[in-house]
Amino acid sequence: MTSNLRQAALFLIGGEALLAIMGALIKYLSESLSTEQIVFFRNAAGLIILMPLILRQGTTLLKTSVWHWHLMRGLVGVSAMYCYFWALGHMPLTEAFLVKLSSPFFMPLIGLLWLDERAGKYSIAAVFVGFAGVACILRPDDSTFTFIALVALLGAFLAALAKVTIRRMSETESSQTIVFYFGVIAALVSAPGAAVTWQPVSADLWGWILLLGLVATLGQLALTRAYRTAPTGKVGVYAYSAVLYGALMGWLIWDEIPMWTTWLGASLIIAAGFINLYRPSKKA
Repeated sequence: MTSNLRQAALFLIGGEALLAIMGALIKYLSESLSTEQIVFFRNAAGLIILMPLILRQGTTLLKTSVWHWHLMRGLVGVSAMYCYFWALGHMPLTEAFLVKLSSPFFMPLIGLLWLDERAGKYSIAAVFVGFAGVACILRPDDSTFTFIALVALLGAFLAALAKVTIRRMSETESSQTIVFYFGVIAALVSAPGAAVTWQPVSADLWGWILLLGLVATLGQLALTRAYRTAPTGKVGVYAYSAVLYGALMGWLIWDEIPMWTTWLGASLIIAAGFINLYRPSKKA
């Protein structure tokens, strides 16, 4: 393994660990606060964490010629947060993480319809295998659980749409500018919902809220660094470490034991990830 690839893998594994901690914090805070409050606090706290970067770079961070894409990414991203955060409060941690991992399987469809990108046969196969795994997790015979999982699946689709939007901006926008505008837009958009559904915040929760913003921001920066250091096809498989983190924390904190259908779904989703990353060598 080259030094760049090793470094990218460490950043990705560390980033996924931070985002897994974020998921556990969201699940914990959901017992006392509304989803709208948690979404607002996550974005507002993340913006506070970014303030040193904003002050250091000054107005150069604000320069953009694609403000409309920033607005779209912000609105879609916040909508994805609402779905995912709500699902985290109502379903086992491992299963919420697994449904979130289905996000890349929506991207070929979005890329085809929006960017006219043709998906290869391996990407198409990955979509079918991946959604077979999601179906195992959704458990269609359990109507009460299915609704919750479908909300999480909608969040995964919206997250995929947000990622494609980022790809549209990546040629002209820096990662810092993208993160900054998302933080501002997300905080402003989520503020009214938080105000309407406001619940009293006890003093002991403020430390957890600040920690939520810290781990979420550091996790996103770590993932960005990973994908800038090495190609996605080389390091993308390490994103599935989130399943292990989710299973471990769900078991230790909430005594959650995943069902056999969850492990089957996890195996199919991870297999789909490997299929999607496979690129056969070209013949001479």
